Amino acid sequence: MLVLGAVVILQSLTGLEIWPLLASLGLGGFAVALAAKDSISNFFGTVTILMDKPFSVGDRVVIGEHDGFVESVGYRSTRIRTFEGGLVSIPNEKMVHAAVNNVGARPHIRWHTNIGLRYDTPPDKVEKALEILQQILEDHEGMNEELPPRVYFDGLKDGTLNITLFAWYHPPEYWHYRAWVQATCLAYLRRFHQEG
Repeated sequence: MLVLGAVVILQSLTGLEIWPLLASLGLGGFAVALAAKDSISNFFGTVTILMDKPFSVGDRVVIGEHDGFVESVGYRSTRIRTFEGGLVSIPNEKMVHAAVNNVGARPHIRWHTNIGLRYDTPPDKVEKALEILQQILEDHEGMNEELPPRVYFDGLKDGTLNITLFAWYHPPEYWHYRAWVQATCLAYLRRFHQEG
């Protein structure tokens, strides 16, 4: 009420048309608010990321088709260095709404593979293959007793008798894990050749 009275008094004293001026200020404020919408959304996205902490700088994350390491979380965007070497900037407003797979926070790496034996492999040889696979994985490097390896003859696929294998590697150090997988596969190959 006071503002309305002040506007009427000011208009009568000066003779200026105050209402059109106030209306233009309102439209100008609205235009500024629209222009700043993305900046405000990104700012609140940054605050949400810093409070919620779905990832930290240095973590490997997968966001949509982007897979890489978080380099920085800025006011406007989060930057991810991809495995190809590119630097992807994702607006923080989009980061808040995206599904983020924080690969760097996993407690282990799960290895799942299938081994196919020929259809003419006799049952005793299939059992021997299962025994070899289980022996090689028993107390393997990086094993956690709570997640022992699993080996199963689980089906007949097109052209092969299928053995499926699950193992978990701790800690989740990717390149050590890859070296372990290679050594394990070579051990399988050697034993299979020895056993015919």
